[in-house]
Amino acid sequence: MAQHKVNYLQDGGAPIVLTTVDKIVNFGRSNSLWPMTYGLACCAIEMMASGASRFDFDRFGTIFRASPRQADLIIVAGTLTKKHAEFMRRLYDQMPDPKWVISMGSCANTGGMFNTYATVQGVDRIIPVDIYLPGCAPRPETLQYAVMQLQQKIRRNPANMRQKAKRLV
Repeated sequence: MAQHKVNYLQDGGAPIVLTTVDKIVNFGRSNSLWPMTYGLACCAIEMMASGASRFDFDRFGTIFRASPRQADLIIVAGTLTKKHAEFMRRLYDQMPDPKWVISMGSCANTGGMFNTYATVQGVDRIIPVDIYLPGCAPRPETLQYAVMQLQQKIRRNPANMRQKAKRLV
């Protein structure tokens, strides 16, 4: 009878896995992003479509949340008015650290075609943005790609997250 059992202790010791705690924690964070739904205009339709069955954000471990206290990512999708900017900053401040921001669409990035006194000319004037999605309105595939880029950024830069948290305090 052939013996298929491997005894690592007899054959030279147990297998050793070397990594840092930061890499393990960041891997877990990157694969369980919970974005807060923050749809303001037509880009919100594309954001909702990315969570639907055809594009399925669940396979990335991304689950949309309605509460800022349970979210670590905010996707600003659409035109932000100056009247609403105070509330968005309040929601951002309620999110636990570390937190990330995706600005989705031309209106969120630069104010878009609405260059008026009532429109914020870029979300980055209110909160720090990690990833900008250009377009009017960006497709759900673009949002999925942005989330994958954010996952790589989280895995790659553990020290950068701590610096970002210190900078905001």
